[in-house]
Amino acid sequence: MMNIRQLGMQPYDTVWEQMKEFTVSREDQTLDELWILEHPPVYTQGQAGKPEHVLNPNSIPIVQSDRGGQVTYHGPGQLVGYVLMDIRRRNLGIRTLVSRLEQVLINVLKHYDIEAEVHCGAPGVYVLDQKIASIGLRVKNGCTYHGIALNVNMDLSPFLGINPCGFAQMKMTQISHFYPEIKMEQVIQNFTQDFITQFN
Repeated sequence: MMNIRQLGMQPYDTVWEQMKEFTVSREDQTLDELWILEHPPVYTQGQAGKPEHVLNPNSIPIVQSDRGGQVTYHGPGQLVGYVLMDIRRRNLGIRTLVSRLEQVLINVLKHYDIEAEVHCGAPGVYVLDQKIASIGLRVKNGCTYHGIALNVNMDLSPFLGINPCGFAQMKMTQISHFYPEIKMEQVIQNFTQDFITQFN
């Protein structure tokens, strides 16, 4: 069983605090949760994020986060899925969790006839060497928070202000490049269903 919450557009800092509170206060029998939302424009820097990967932020705020990975961008038109999961209880290692999340994303993209793949040593999902989805997690007391970001139909230009995920010249893409009439509600529905299939 898992609680799924659709939260709409939410400020990054607010949801980050709520994720930490949920994770610290959860008990052995607390149900896992998946939070689905979008963020207003924000750059988030991972725990070991290097400042030199932020090239030209313009007026977009930068938040020093506690997830894994380097810098990324969140903005409207990007599906964010936060995975609040007791991986100890599920006997899941973090690498297994990441690869299963990648598989969920690959399955979602198949609905739109988009062939996606993973790259060794660079978590996330790629289409023709361009990144379409990112993954960054934090584990505390055997429980995860943070999660995935899938580019659906957004302004990709803020990614030019950073080295996405620490890779210079990393090109980003999104579902609307392949499927222009895409609707966020449809992607949320597919993502939720594929996530439940993978983890229940």
